[in-house]
Amino acid sequence: MQLPLLSGKELIKTMAKIGYAPVWQKGSHIRLARKGRPSITIPDYRLIDRSLLKRILRQANLSEEDFFDLFGD
Repeated sequence: MQLPLLSGKELIKTMAKIGYAPVWQKGSHIRLARKGRPSITIPDYRLIDRSLLKRILRQANLSEEDFFDLFGD
């Protein structure tokens, strides 16, 4: 199954489901943090490329399968 194409805002809402919250923003980049997990930076783009989404998931230590479960909720 292929990763979905999302906007930055959609990805932020999805990551909020597992406890990530915005801590700061500089320009179009928003840093999210969650206790016990690495911080991630999400660009506030209209469309995030699948390769960038894979890198963001890797930084968050989140598998694609876990992301699909999270995204489907």
